[in-house]
Amino acid sequence: MKRQALLAVAALSGCVDGFQGSNVQFDFAQGTPVQASAYTPQKPNQLPANVSLRLYAVDESTTRNALYEVQRFEIHRIVDLSSPCFIDVGPHVPHPGLHVSEFQKQIQADDMIPDIANPPTTATEQQKIDVATAIQRQNNVALLASDVNGIAIVSGASTATYPAIDANCNGSGLPPPSCTDDASNKRRLDLCQASWKKDAVMFEGTDRVLTSPLNGVTYGMVDGLNPVNFGPVGGAQFFVDTNLERFTTYAIYWQYDDADGDGKPDYPSTVPADQRSDTGTLLYYGHTSMATRGVIHAHLTGVTNSQLAVELAIFANLGSDSVTF
Repeated sequence: MKRQALLAVAALSGCVDGFQGSNVQFDFAQGTPVQASAYTPQKPNQLPANVSLRLYAVDESTTRNALYEVQRFEIHRIVDLSSPCFIDVGPHVPHPGLHVSEFQKQIQADDMIPDIANPPTTATEQQKIDVATAIQRQNNVALLASDVNGIAIVSGASTATYPAIDANCNGSGLPPPSCTDDASNKRRLDLCQASWKKDAVMFEGTDRVLTSPLNGVTYGMVDGLNPVNFGPVGGAQFFVDTNLERFTTYAIYWQYDDADGDGKPDYPSTVPADQRSDTGTLLYYGHTSMATRGVIHAHLTGVTNSQLAVELAIFANLGSDSVTF
């Protein structure tokens, strides 16, 4: 009886196919261009807001190099102060739905301490701590959002957008960040969460837990330092279904989104027709080196700035473990 059971288990195990895809790990050098916020003008050395980056494997065995799309992703600042949904969420926060840019002011108003250096004699020790903590949080948010030293996140690619922002606190759309009354906070919370429910990939970060955004898929961070505590951050990865063993060249392009779903990138009218392509704009390009202990390495160099680089480590064909240590 035991022998029959063992044979049955062996037969069943023989029918299971291992994952034949690849694990791609990459390190973006500090200074990698991030995407602009959708709510502020694009700044120098930023990519447009409505784009995604695409990692391509290049097949150079043909007369015309063929590109195989491996993964789409985006690169953002981990927090965007101008986003209408950069809010506080959860039962542990004092004002769910409050825009984080107003947090310090709101706590100071709650505790009636407009100046932490001169608190009223009636202020409790806990109130003083709460206000001091709120001030420090506001400083940390500014550091994380900095265009110079802020943390950049590698996230999933989405074409979703938030509802329009109302001109005042009395509308039915997203209230402006300055609206801090309970009704505005609730409406902001409901509308933001509805947007996140509609698109689970749409990225919205938070300063509270850097590795757990309010919404979206994250693959890791761009190399650098956390400006709050100067701890090193960086490294990202994703799993793909493709076995990447045979590819020796990789490229990263950025391309405009296809938000209208017509199958074509939404190029701005200011971009001439002869400068538009289905692939987009080349950002990084490079070749693999000899596989070491089963790991394929590739060094990608910035096309317009050779000081920028991406290091790839590819564990191809995960169904066959050739990694040795």
